Amino acid sequence: MTLKELEAEVLNLDHGSRAKLAEKLLSSLETLSDAEIERLWAEESLRRHEELEKGVTTARPAADVLRDAQSRLS
Repeated sequence: MTLKELEAEVLNLDHGSRAKLAEKLLSSLETLSDAEIERLWAEESLRRHEELEKGVTTARPAADVLRDAQSRLS
C-alpha cells in the first residue's frame, strides 16, 4: 500500500478514529531526534509546496484556518 492509498483510507475514517490515530502518530514522533523531526517537517513542507504548484490543493488564509479550527473546538 502506498502512502497516498493509506492517506485516502485514513481520511475515510470518522473524526473520532482519525483523532485517535493522529494522537498515536504524534506520540510516536516523540522518540525522534530533533534532526529527524526537522527532516520530516522539511519533507512535509516540500510535499505541500509541490501540491500547491501542481494545483492539487489550494492555499487558505491563516485567519480562515484559525477561525475554522476555533469554531470546531468551541
